[in-house]
Amino acid sequence: MKRIGMLTSGGDCQALNAAMRGVVKTLVNAEEKIEIYGFLDGYKGLIYSRFQMLTGKDFSGILTKGGTILGTSRTPFKLIHEPDENGVDKVEAMKQTYHKLQLDCLVILGGNGTHKTANLLREEGLNVVTLPKTIDNDLWGTDMTFGFQSAVNIATDAIDCIHTTAASHGRVFIVEVMGHKVGWLTLNAGMAGGADIILLPEIPYDINKVIEKIEERDRNGSRFTIIAVAEGAISKEDAKLSKKDYKKKLENYSYPSVSYEVAAKIQEKTGREVRVTVPGHMQRGGSPCPYDRVFASRLGAEAGKLILDGQYGFMVGYKNREIVRVPLEEVAGKLKMVSPDAAIVQEAKLLGISFGD
Repeated sequence: MKRIGMLTSGGDCQALNAAMRGVVKTLVNAEEKIEIYGFLDGYKGLIYSRFQMLTGKDFSGILTKGGTILGTSRTPFKLIHEPDENGVDKVEAMKQTYHKLQLDCLVILGGNGTHKTANLLREEGLNVVTLPKTIDNDLWGTDMTFGFQSAVNIATDAIDCIHTTAASHGRVFIVEVMGHKVGWLTLNAGMAGGADIILLPEIPYDINKVIEKIEERDRNGSRFTIIAVAEGAISKEDAKLSKKDYKKKLENYSYPSVSYEVAAKIQEKTGREVRVTVPGHMQRGGSPCPYDRVFASRLGAEAGKLILDGQYGFMVGYKNREIVRVPLEEVAGKLKMVSPDAAIVQEAKLLGISFGD
């Protein structure tokens, strides 16, 4: 008998259910006797011992379902060692829940912050296997995360829809894309949607270069310009600020987001009409695309095999088109950024896309 704990932490995304289903189906098809403890709302469920006993039947019919059947929440790693409002030691509470239930393994699905905590639990002696979930595709040690391709599809659809109204009115349109501190989602959706300008956190922009591209399109007879802006995009001026000074600026920020600042500066300098569209959490929602269904299922199957093999302390990743096992200590605390010199960036420039640099 194997007792498996399972939780989803951080922001939700497509294919979380597909990945969990892959783990459970692998264990069930191996005729392994298992008990599944589904912890509710991420690490909070593990801290406060809130869980549901689940069976293989609970994971039937969820391949195409978005979100997570276990619920999720954010438990910031920087606060993990601080007691909660009732004085509960979070790390000690998670260990106690694990040992009280006599778990053989924790299966944890999440992104960067989630993996930091998962690695901490590994260091505390718990058996942990993780799966790479994030629409940002910024986890170290894997070429792809599940949820990313579904989010690219949604963000691309948004840009596609903006094209017709932008062309009709001859406007500059900005589509703000999620991605936190990295630009993978914006880069891929921008290229797929035919954006003329793509602004990424990793490539600080010069607003004058952005305007040059808009004016170049005007001279060439294009009545409109589409700009894909990552939510973490930053200007060259702001990139020169210290973290302290930049944080101070954000505290007194007069715009809802960077996209509105870019829009205001374009309007001020050119007199052009600019509109901003923010798809927001739509990018996390809905049914996973076929790619993510297959990909998450493969990752889940490998996680199930790790459990059957008694191999713990790994994230199941994807490198060079192969499913791989990556030691957790190599993943935690690292971000996979877009390099300004990356081939995909250089190829985008060959296509005439401006990055404002």
